[in-house]
Amino acid sequence: MQWLSLSFMKNAFVAVLVIAPLFGLLSTQIVSRRMSFFSDALGHSAFTGIAIGVLCGLGEPMWGACIFAVFFALLFTLVRSKTGMASDTVIGVFSSAAVAMGIFIATFGGKSFTKFNSLLIGDILSVQPSRIALLAVIFALVVVFYVLCYNALLVMTIHQPLAKSRGISVTLLEGLFSALIAVVVTVSMTWVGLLVINSMLVLPAAGARNWAKNTRQYHLISIIGALVCGVLGLYTSYQIGASTGATITLYLTGYFALSFIFRRK
Repeated sequence: MQWLSLSFMKNAFVAVLVIAPLFGLLSTQIVSRRMSFFSDALGHSAFTGIAIGVLCGLGEPMWGACIFAVFFALLFTLVRSKTGMASDTVIGVFSSAAVAMGIFIATFGGKSFTKFNSLLIGDILSVQPSRIALLAVIFALVVVFYVLCYNALLVMTIHQPLAKSRGISVTLLEGLFSALIAVVVTVSMTWVGLLVINSMLVLPAAGARNWAKNTRQYHLISIIGALVCGVLGLYTSYQIGASTGATITLYLTGYFALSFIFRRK
């Protein structure tokens, strides 16, 4: 346990204890509602928001990124609900536009893209206690949202026309859930890494579905799987000097593979 004697490792460990259950909880809805590529598109929009924040000279570009990502998520929800287009089509359009805009802004005027490389792989060892507190607040808000709206979300997942017939505001709830994912992705992107953040939002629930027999087990297994893989990934990355986000993703991949192999037992 000597690795926890270092202050930056303590911060990273506490961050994992907050991020992993948060991702595990959100993952259940993302997988059930077939929004796997949506979280990836939100990562691209968050990158664009950071590029805009840097261009505007903001002292903390993350807030600009949060605003842009939330706007992106709400616009996506509105377009999908009003046009009836398939989700993958809308996601493809928005994701492509966000990536192109981000790269355009980052390289405008012959600027180098290298200063944004850290966003691609992330660095959880640089997390500050103030950001951990912010993540904890977001986690609490997500839990409250689940407690208040889970039944409605479940009905929406099963059959949207049924949810509308029961008086559930489908568009409003989808917008709120999309905005929550946008904030979580934006805040944690600099530590987890843009290239693997989507995997960490999909794999916990994807593995849990192979083992769970009901929704209670589904959520519990997803959260526990994300937490165990997160701690193991942090420890392993420290020992071998690898990217923490990538190492956690590899553990989650192994967790999914085991759940798939032994799913019938």
